[in-house]
Amino acid sequence: MVIHVVVAEDMGLLRGALCAALSREEDMKVVADVEGVGELLTVVRRCRPQVVVLALTPEVPDPVEVVARIDVEAPHAAVLAMSPRWSPALVEAALAAGARGLVGKDCSLAELVRAIRALAAGERAIDPAAAIAVLSPPEMPLTPREMDVLRMAAEGLPLKEIAVRLYLAHGTVRNHLSVILRKTGARNRLEAVSRARRNGWL
Repeated sequence: MVIHVVVAEDMGLLRGALCAALSREEDMKVVADVEGVGELLTVVRRCRPQVVVLALTPEVPDPVEVVARIDVEAPHAAVLAMSPRWSPALVEAALAAGARGLVGKDCSLAELVRAIRALAAGERAIDPAAAIAVLSPPEMPLTPREMDVLRMAAEGLPLKEIAVRLYLAHGTVRNHLSVILRKTGARNRLEAVSRARRNGWL
Protein backbone atom coordinates (compact mmCIF):
# COMPACT_ATOMS: atom_id res chain seq x y z
CA MET A 1 0.00 0.00 0.00
CA VAL A 2 1.28 3.45 -0.91
CA ILE A 3 0.86 5.94 1.92
CA HIS A 4 -0.56 9.24 0.72
CA VAL A 5 0.93 12.17 2.64
CA VAL A 6 0.16 15.89 2.84
CA VAL A 7 2.92 18.18 4.14
CA ALA A 8 2.02 21.50 5.81
CA GLU A 9 5.05 23.67 6.58
CA ASP A 10 5.37 27.45 6.29
CA MET A 11 9.09 27.45 5.46
CA GLY A 12 9.36 26.84 1.73
CA LEU A 13 12.88 25.40 1.76
CA LEU A 14 12.10 22.91 4.51
CA ARG A 15 8.77 22.00 2.92
CA GLY A 16 10.46 21.30 -0.39
CA ALA A 17 13.14 19.19 1.26
CA LEU A 18 10.54 17.18 3.19
CA CYS A 19 8.48 16.52 0.09
CA ALA A 20 11.53 15.47 -1.93
CA ALA A 21 12.80 13.16 0.81
CA LEU A 22 9.44 11.48 1.43
CA SER A 23 8.79 11.06 -2.29
CA ARG A 24 11.92 8.92 -2.53
CA GLU A 25 10.37 6.34 -0.21
CA GLU A 26 8.87 3.50 -2.27
CA ASP A 27 5.78 3.22 -0.09
CA MET A 28 5.01 6.94 0.13
CA LYS A 29 3.53 9.59 -2.14
CA VAL A 30 3.27 13.28 -1.26
CA VAL A 31 -0.12 14.15 -2.75
CA ALA A 32 -0.01 17.83 -1.75
CA ASP A 33 2.00 20.38 0.19
CA VAL A 34 0.72 23.62 1.65
CA GLU A 35 2.19 26.72 3.25
CA GLY A 36 0.70 27.30 6.67
CA VAL A 37 -2.73 26.04 7.66
CA GLY A 38 -5.10 28.33 5.76
CA GLU A 39 -5.93 25.92 2.93
CA LEU A 40 -4.97 22.72 4.73
CA LEU A 41 -8.48 21.47 5.51
CA THR A 42 -9.60 21.94 1.90
CA VAL A 43 -6.55 20.06 0.63
CA VAL A 44 -7.00 17.23 3.15
CA ARG A 45 -10.66 16.78 2.22
CA ARG A 46 -9.80 16.80 -1.48
CA CYS A 47 -6.72 14.56 -1.42
CA ARG A 48 -7.80 12.21 1.41
CA PRO A 49 -4.28 11.39 2.67
CA GLN A 50 -3.58 8.76 5.30
CA VAL A 51 -1.10 11.05 7.08
CA VAL A 52 -0.81 14.84 7.43
CA VAL A 53 2.64 16.08 8.47
CA LEU A 54 1.81 19.37 10.17
CA ALA A 55 4.37 21.86 11.48
CA LEU A 56 3.16 23.63 14.62
CA THR A 57 4.56 27.15 14.82
CA PRO A 58 4.28 29.74 17.61
CA GLU A 59 3.22 32.32 15.01
CA VAL A 60 -0.15 30.56 14.70
CA PRO A 61 -2.37 31.83 17.58
CA ASP A 62 -3.70 28.35 18.36
CA PRO A 63 -1.64 25.84 16.38
CA VAL A 64 -3.52 22.81 17.66
CA GLU A 65 -6.93 24.13 16.58
CA VAL A 66 -6.31 22.90 13.05
CA VAL A 67 -5.40 19.47 14.45
CA ALA A 68 -8.79 19.29 16.13
CA ARG A 69 -10.57 20.37 12.94
CA ILE A 70 -8.80 17.73 10.88
CA ASP A 71 -9.70 15.12 13.48
CA VAL A 72 -13.38 16.08 13.20
CA GLU A 73 -13.72 16.92 9.49
CA ALA A 74 -11.24 14.42 8.03
CA PRO A 75 -11.02 11.47 10.46
CA HIS A 76 -9.39 9.34 7.76
CA ALA A 77 -6.22 11.49 8.08
CA ALA A 78 -3.84 10.88 10.98
CA VAL A 79 -1.97 14.03 12.04
CA LEU A 80 1.77 13.84 12.68
CA ALA A 81 2.60 17.11 14.43
CA MET A 82 6.10 18.58 14.22
CA SER A 83 7.47 21.22 16.57
CA PRO A 84 10.92 22.79 17.02
CA ARG A 85 10.40 22.47 20.76
CA TRP A 86 7.93 20.41 22.77
CA SER A 87 6.58 21.69 26.07
CA PRO A 88 4.26 19.83 28.45
CA ALA A 89 1.39 22.17 27.53
CA LEU A 90 1.93 21.78 23.78
CA VAL A 91 2.23 17.97 24.01
CA GLU A 92 -0.97 17.78 26.05
CA ALA A 93 -2.84 20.17 23.74
CA ALA A 94 -1.74 18.42 20.53
CA LEU A 95 -2.70 14.97 21.82
CA ALA A 96 -6.01 16.23 23.21
CA ALA A 97 -6.78 17.80 19.81
CA GLY A 98 -6.34 14.43 18.13
CA ALA A 99 -2.72 14.30 16.91
CA ARG A 100 -1.67 10.66 16.50
CA GLY A 101 2.05 11.38 16.41
CA LEU A 102 4.53 13.97 17.67
CA VAL A 103 8.04 14.54 16.31
CA GLY A 104 10.67 17.23 16.71
CA LYS A 105 11.78 19.29 13.73
CA ASP A 106 15.29 18.08 14.43
CA CYS A 107 14.39 14.41 14.07
CA SER A 108 16.15 12.36 11.41
CA LEU A 109 14.50 11.42 8.12
CA ALA A 110 14.49 7.78 9.23
CA GLU A 111 12.59 8.71 12.41
CA LEU A 112 10.09 10.78 10.42
CA VAL A 113 9.51 7.96 7.95
CA ARG A 114 9.01 5.44 10.76
CA ALA A 115 6.49 7.75 12.41
CA ILE A 116 4.53 8.18 9.15
CA ARG A 117 4.43 4.42 8.61
CA ALA A 118 3.27 3.87 12.19
CA LEU A 119 0.41 6.36 11.81
CA ALA A 120 -0.62 4.87 8.47
CA ALA A 121 -0.78 1.48 10.20
CA GLY A 122 -3.14 2.89 12.85
CA GLU A 123 -0.48 3.19 15.53
CA ARG A 124 0.82 6.15 17.52
CA ALA A 125 4.32 7.65 17.30
CA ILE A 126 5.64 9.87 20.07
CA ASP A 127 9.10 11.42 19.74
CA PRO A 128 11.29 10.84 22.83
CA ALA A 129 11.82 14.61 23.09
CA ALA A 130 8.06 15.11 23.41
CA ALA A 131 7.85 12.43 26.09
CA ILE A 132 10.78 13.97 27.97
CA ALA A 133 9.08 17.39 27.81
CA VAL A 134 6.20 15.98 29.82
CA LEU A 135 8.43 14.18 32.30
CA SER A 136 10.93 17.05 32.66
CA PRO A 137 9.20 20.38 32.01
CA PRO A 138 11.44 23.47 31.78
CA GLU A 139 11.94 25.29 35.06
CA MET A 140 9.79 28.40 35.44
CA PRO A 141 12.21 31.36 35.80
CA LEU A 142 9.70 34.08 36.70
CA THR A 143 8.90 35.34 40.19
CA PRO A 144 5.27 35.34 41.42
CA ARG A 145 5.03 39.10 40.82
CA GLU A 146 6.45 38.75 37.30
CA MET A 147 3.87 36.04 36.63
CA ASP A 148 1.13 38.42 37.81
CA VAL A 149 2.35 41.01 35.31
CA LEU A 150 2.58 38.42 32.53
CA ARG A 151 -0.96 37.18 33.19
CA MET A 152 -2.25 40.73 32.88
CA ALA A 153 -0.22 41.21 29.71
CA ALA A 154 -1.77 38.01 28.33
CA GLU A 155 -5.17 39.68 28.71
CA GLY A 156 -3.95 42.46 26.43
CA LEU A 157 -4.03 45.13 29.12
CA PRO A 158 -1.92 48.29 28.66
CA LEU A 159 0.86 49.09 31.12
CA LYS A 160 -1.18 51.71 32.98
CA GLU A 161 -4.05 49.29 33.55
CA ILE A 162 -1.67 46.57 34.76
CA ALA A 163 -0.13 49.07 37.17
CA VAL A 164 -3.56 50.04 38.54
CA ARG A 165 -4.72 46.45 38.99
CA LEU A 166 -1.53 45.33 40.71
CA TYR A 167 -1.12 48.54 42.76
CA LEU A 168 2.29 49.18 41.21
CA ALA A 169 3.98 52.20 39.71
CA HIS A 170 3.94 52.45 35.92
CA GLY A 171 7.75 52.30 35.83
CA THR A 172 7.78 49.21 38.05
CA VAL A 173 5.50 47.35 35.63
CA ARG A 174 7.72 48.41 32.72
CA ASN A 175 10.78 47.09 34.59
CA HIS A 176 9.02 43.79 35.33
CA LEU A 177 8.18 43.39 31.64
CA SER A 178 11.81 44.04 30.67
CA VAL A 179 12.94 41.32 33.08
CA ILE A 180 10.25 38.94 31.77
CA LEU A 181 11.46 39.45 28.18
CA ARG A 182 15.05 38.82 29.22
CA LYS A 183 14.24 35.68 31.23
CA THR A 184 12.02 34.16 28.54
CA GLY A 185 14.26 35.22 25.64
CA ALA A 186 11.26 36.89 24.00
CA ARG A 187 11.35 39.98 21.77
CA ASN A 188 8.00 41.37 22.89
CA ARG A 189 5.05 40.77 25.20
CA LEU A 190 3.15 38.59 22.75
CA GLU A 191 6.14 36.31 22.30
CA ALA A 192 6.69 36.12 26.06
CA VAL A 193 3.06 35.09 26.57
CA SER A 194 3.33 32.52 23.77
CA ARG A 195 6.48 30.98 25.23
CA ALA A 196 5.00 30.90 28.73
CA ARG A 197 1.93 29.08 27.42
CA ARG A 198 4.02 26.59 25.43
CA ASN A 199 6.05 25.82 28.54
CA GLY A 200 2.95 25.38 30.68
CA TRP A 201 3.61 28.41 32.92
CA LEU A 202 0.35 30.14 31.98
